[in-house]
Amino acid sequence: MSNVFTLLLKREARLLCRRPAELANPLVFFAIVIALFPLAVGPETQLLQTLSPGLIWVAALLAVLLSLDGLFRSDFEDGSLEQWVVSPHPLPLLVLAKVCAHWLFSGLALVLLAPLLALMLGLPGRCVPVLLLSLLLGTPILSLLGAVGAALTVGLKRGGLLLALLILPLYIPVLILGSGAMQAALQGLPAVGQLFWLGSLTALAVTLTPFAIAAGLTISVGE
Repeated sequence: MSNVFTLLLKREARLLCRRPAELANPLVFFAIVIALFPLAVGPETQLLQTLSPGLIWVAALLAVLLSLDGLFRSDFEDGSLEQWVVSPHPLPLLVLAKVCAHWLFSGLALVLLAPLLALMLGLPGRCVPVLLLSLLLGTPILSLLGAVGAALTVGLKRGGLLLALLILPLYIPVLILGSGAMQAALQGLPAVGQLFWLGSLTALAVTLTPFAIAAGLTISVGE
């Protein structure tokens, strides 16, 4: 099973490297939202610091959501998903490799870009480790939950709006915990509680969502 997971991870990495525009779109969107916000509310450092936790997390959430609509679409169109469903290998393992590759090339890049954009908002340097850790724990949850919606809507021609309606309510706990951890760090308070909760949700998502994604793909391919 580990060999299958590794081979599929390498395959997905090669395919993603051939489509650099799909990888760049979420990052460009994330950067533009953060860069335009000071122009809208003004250059006051104190105001930007106060709003930065929620702004960064909302922008990250929307950037991840933007990249998820086409997660399984190319595989659905070329028939790869049908082969996955009838494969003797466990479908949850295959979709977990797919989502891991997606996160490594989009979610992890977003995590690495976030500190630079946070400093543009005047976020103190002491908050950067909490920002990195919260995004490192939270973005895999966003990718895994979003993949469930992508699996259910992969057969629809215009499933982007339905995907957002299905997934955004599930993102709310992650948004609250992630922005709450940053807000606590900004106020000089410990953010360990929020980070532990994010870690627990990450472990739960990695354990359970591959089965939900596999069930959604089975339904979509069967239709």
